[in-house]
Amino acid sequence: MTSSAQDSYTLYSWQLSYFSGKTRGYLNFKGIPYTDKNINAFDMTYRIPKATGASVMPAIKNNKGEWFQDTTAIVEALEERHPDFPVVPSTPKQLIASLLLEAWLDEWWLPVGMHYRWSYPENRVLFMHEASTGLLPYTPDFIRRRLANKIANKLHSFAPLIGVREGQLAGMESFTNKMLDVFEQHFAQSAFLFGDRPSIADFALLGPLYGHLNRDPAPKRDLLDIRPNLQAWVARCHAGEGRDGQFVENDEVPETLKPLFTSIFTEFFPLLDGIAKNIGDHVAKNHKKSGDKLPRLVGDAASTMDGQAFSRGAVPYTLWMMQRVQNIFNALPDADQDAIKQWLRDYDDRDLMSKDFGPALKRTGVTTCLA
Repeated sequence: MTSSAQDSYTLYSWQLSYFSGKTRGYLNFKGIPYTDKNINAFDMTYRIPKATGASVMPAIKNNKGEWFQDTTAIVEALEERHPDFPVVPSTPKQLIASLLLEAWLDEWWLPVGMHYRWSYPENRVLFMHEASTGLLPYTPDFIRRRLANKIANKLHSFAPLIGVREGQLAGMESFTNKMLDVFEQHFAQSAFLFGDRPSIADFALLGPLYGHLNRDPAPKRDLLDIRPNLQAWVARCHAGEGRDGQFVENDEVPETLKPLFTSIFTEFFPLLDGIAKNIGDHVAKNHKKSGDKLPRLVGDAASTMDGQAFSRGAVPYTLWMMQRVQNIFNALPDADQDAIKQWLRDYDDRDLMSKDFGPALKRTGVTTCLA
């Protein structure tokens, strides 16, 4: 289904939100008319959960009253309705590569964003200001700050669940610096990840970089200000530039991105294996059946980050993201699948797309259920 050029949207978001930057950059690139509404207390506690079932940002409502939530679902819905300037490559290797990067950036980088926000007290000043003025713009400052402080404490308390844990921070920071160096070098040669045009992977990278690493004072100073090519990419990607550009010719995946995929295959996938085992055990133990909702966390899963031990809560949604990539691969023609398998040989994982990633899952709103 497509919509007319008259369709417009309201984006319920915050500038400091991890996933709001991903959505805002996407909307800017697509040229979709929208109003960026700063979420207030009424939106967060009533309007959004009443419409979508969850108090989660970003959320989007169109002028017909339809609501969309979860950035993956938002992009899928809007790509169908607004097909001009697609952000998902049509060629097989770049398609799967961009979706793998999206899953990695959405899920593996979330503890990075949380660490660099909440482990550095100086960042709290900006959070308190933006959250308090956004939530209750017309109330006395002491009331606004009380609510913002409550939300800040709640978000901070989530950090250990997703891997921001003592003993893991050095590995996380070493990983972050090495990966940011890779991006800095890549963007010295290319405007976006796959050429002169942004893909879904670019907008996923905006998640940790726009709202967190390039706005919070500590990481902006220590990580982004010293990497001008990366900082320039943040600006142009969030502004929606690149509509006249093209993806790299001949379905090539740039060699400069190889360290990113090495991390995906050697660090992210072992985490997924752990999540798959936990979910399989949970389903068997609790006699779960199709349609049953899964907990937000199912125990812990372990891997490494820059060669150092790393563990975090096992999130079923993370596994669903990878199963989604497999499902898209399985729907491709045989020739396209063969091209992808040939590319995967670079990472000694030709059979990745047939790998068992646990019980089949589906997403319902922002919850994960058994398929």
